[in-house]
Amino acid sequence: MNSYQYHLHMQKGDVGRYVLLPGDPGRCEQIASFLEDARLVSCNREYKTYTGALLGEKVSVTSTGIGGPSTAIAVEELVKLGADTFIRVGTCGGMHEQVVPGTLVIANGAIRAEGTSAEYLPIEFPAVADHQVVCTLEQAAAALGRKYHIGVVQCKDSYYGQHDPERQPVSEYLQYRWNAWLRGGCLASEMESAALFILGSSLRVRTGTVLLVCANQERWKRGIEDESFHDTAPAIETAWEAVKLLIQRDRTELGGVQ
Repeated sequence: MNSYQYHLHMQKGDVGRYVLLPGDPGRCEQIASFLEDARLVSCNREYKTYTGALLGEKVSVTSTGIGGPSTAIAVEELVKLGADTFIRVGTCGGMHEQVVPGTLVIANGAIRAEGTSAEYLPIEFPAVADHQVVCTLEQAAAALGRKYHIGVVQCKDSYYGQHDPERQPVSEYLQYRWNAWLRGGCLASEMESAALFILGSSLRVRTGTVLLVCANQERWKRGIEDESFHDTAPAIETAWEAVKLLIQRDRTELGGVQ
């Protein structure tokens, strides 16, 4: 049976078991520079993939584009090619006042304020990351001395629905829900993790998310210092350290040499 994937333009053997998932294809080369012998495997639409080696294991980087629909396509096709461990590495906007630009958010769950995940599981089903991946990301961040938060992120389909809600015909609805999420302690807002986590549950694969906080509009609204930060290196380094730990743990569980 032909394993060639329609959107990713790849087939079995092109990717490893472990895959980092940035949204922006422009970040793939920087992320892949942490791999040995990284090579560009495919580039089609928003999907760019590099594959190389890490601790002797085949590992890949695949961009997902923006939002749940394109993320779901990427993960679906990567799973068909043999991948089973996914870490989204990207950016977010802080919501909780203590989530300062330049820090990291490790998501252990996501608010399903988007449409893609409902095509997989009823909305009552929680979007949660794999516990082992969350713990490994925390261990990695701590080992690297990164400041981080662990908690729930909000995922939406409309970027401008968040940043310019007053202009939307449903402004009252948008602001009501945003305020409710703030009161519930939501840490940050982004666009991909809810779909990723629900796919993880649906397809029985491991998923996690580590995000750089670029800015915090709630701090800005309150006149609190909110200097923007766009260097994604802390998130990338944390993700790679976590992949190393996962590789070592997986080898140990299989009886291999750590």
